[in-house]
Amino acid sequence: MIELTLPTMTCGHCVKTVTETIRRVDAQAQVTIDLPTHRVRIETTQPAEPFRAALAEEGYEPG
Repeated sequence: MIELTLPTMTCGHCVKTVTETIRRVDAQAQVTIDLPTHRVRIETTQPAEPFRAALAEEGYEPG
């Protein structure tokens, strides 16, 4: 499991973009998002770095 904080994730559109970005890295990933705390939990067998890089490329730099 990977847990990230994405300070720039602030709205429903952000949630959709973050979810789609994560699923591009791992289509089987289970994604749980807590928007008020800007936290993302990813259930995956993949390492964290590809998710961090993909999210940063979309403008969601993990804090």
